[in-house]
Amino acid sequence: MTIGLIDDTGWHLLGGVGIVLVIATIVTFILSRTLRAPKHESLITNLRQRVGAWWIMTAMLTAVLAAGETVTILLFTALSFLALREFITISPTTQQDHRALVWMFWIILPLHYFSVWQHWYGFFAVFIPVYAFLFLPARTALMGETRGFLRRASVVQWALMVCVYALSHAPALLQLPVAMHHGRVVAEGSAPGSGGPEGANLLLFLIIVVQGSDVLQYIWGKTLGRHSVAPKVSPNKTWEGFIGGVLSATALGAALWWATPFAPWQAALFAFIACLMGFAGGLVMSSIKRDRGVKDFGDLIPGHGGIMDRVDSLVFAAPVFFHLTRFFFA
Repeated sequence: MTIGLIDDTGWHLLGGVGIVLVIATIVTFILSRTLRAPKHESLITNLRQRVGAWWIMTAMLTAVLAAGETVTILLFTALSFLALREFITISPTTQQDHRALVWMFWIILPLHYFSVWQHWYGFFAVFIPVYAFLFLPARTALMGETRGFLRRASVVQWALMVCVYALSHAPALLQLPVAMHHGRVVAEGSAPGSGGPEGANLLLFLIIVVQGSDVLQYIWGKTLGRHSVAPKVSPNKTWEGFIGGVLSATALGAALWWATPFAPWQAALFAFIACLMGFAGGLVMSSIKRDRGVKDFGDLIPGHGGIMDRVDSLVFAAPVFFHLTRFFFA
């Protein structure tokens, strides 16, 4: 049964996520009944918030995919807007940057996502890294304030690249060939909103693998973690958690090969690369938060922090996954 962008394969993927969430809900309930000491109260509360947030995020993703490509792209447009707002809020910008920020939020961001919806790959690929990259600092320079110019211009560029350009590669997966079978293009759609279930399955594959890697790294780190990867950046990230989580998520990706145009070994390789990039994204965003003296980018998602805290791994993984898939399978 196909509804919107969700075909039988998509329903199986989402059903698997649902089963995992049911198990997590049961485990959280059991822990809440057995760990009644006050010292465990914050842990149980955090677990409840995290699991509850995952239920909401999964339901939201299912709803937008069922509604079609246009609604899915609108969701990611909103996510980019909110992530960009979080990023700029903690960044050292001044009143002299206001007009450049207006351009970034209200013109560049919607125009970029419009190109994603239109399947204008050529425009989508170069608009922000070329034209916006050159325009924004020039617009800021016209304000005449040179104090801290390099730092302020760099912050604006970085925010736009990470929160908009990088994140937009996730819904851009929907514009890849709408019918692929183990590397062979069967049909290709290019009209606005013509993305098909095959692209949606690639998006689900990427999200499940990357977010699964985050969760698995957390579990491995909590159970076996002893040696920190970068203690000053993120003390909770350990080599044991990193290796165990990435390898487990790679195995998960290989097991989900049937939902993609990849052979099992290719699915494992793509999952491995996505997990490595996701880990790098989390580490980089943690460095930014430490630099700015904040724990989270925001508090919109209970138990997770802000939008940027939840998509930090995805923004590094999505562009690499998109271009590798497009180069080898489109």
